[in-house]
Amino acid sequence: MRVTRRTRTVLCGLALAGSAVGACAAAAPAALPPAQLADMLARAAPGADRKVLQLAAKAMTCALRRPELGIDPTRLSVIDYSRPSTEQRMWVFDLARQKLLFEEWVAHGRNSGGNQTEHFSNRDGSFMSSLGAFTAKETYMGGNGYSLRLEGLEPGFNDHARDRAIVIHGAPYVNPTMARLQGRLGRSLGCPAVRLTVAKPLINSLRDGAMVFAYYPDKDWLARSQLLGPDCGGRAG
Repeated sequence: MRVTRRTRTVLCGLALAGSAVGACAAAAPAALPPAQLADMLARAAPGADRKVLQLAAKAMTCALRRPELGIDPTRLSVIDYSRPSTEQRMWVFDLARQKLLFEEWVAHGRNSGGNQTEHFSNRDGSFMSSLGAFTAKETYMGGNGYSLRLEGLEPGFNDHARDRAIVIHGAPYVNPTMARLQGRLGRSLGCPAVRLTVAKPLINSLRDGAMVFAYYPDKDWLARSQLLGPDCGGRAG
């Protein structure tokens, strides 16, 4: 990976406070240890599961070693599908400023489960959500309004996302008030849909290169993910 001045500055800025100079001097700037990135994420989003953040940090560190994936090192979103839809389970981070931008509700596919997400698919027509890391790509205006295309980075798990039109978009059924009354959010056809009121700024914070990391404790994905394997990204904790 070619290390630009911008990338070096951002990655060094992610080092833990009090040890930033030593960390930047000792470590390759394009391979920030996942544990340090996870620590920063946990400080910014204390309500998120630290183990999920560790996996997201590991996947991102790995992806940054593969420039062909087009990941922007300054932006990351984490979705924790192990949480019920009635809870906030999507976080968007500005890594350069070590800041949490959004903590949001997000819908899952109608065939992935009720309030709890249980089933995932990479198959067109499944109406299920997909797991793993994605690159947020271009925006467009479609049937669901302003939307953000996602490109799956995990063969066998989400690499059909673009063909399936798995996108981030706003939806009226992502309504936490109604969710409390009916016991779950409304569900999508597989897209990670968000509240209409936050859709545009959230999408704009991710477009053109952010990583979107969708988690669930699926044993097959955790064992076979190329971004979470032992040969890329180092240890997560």
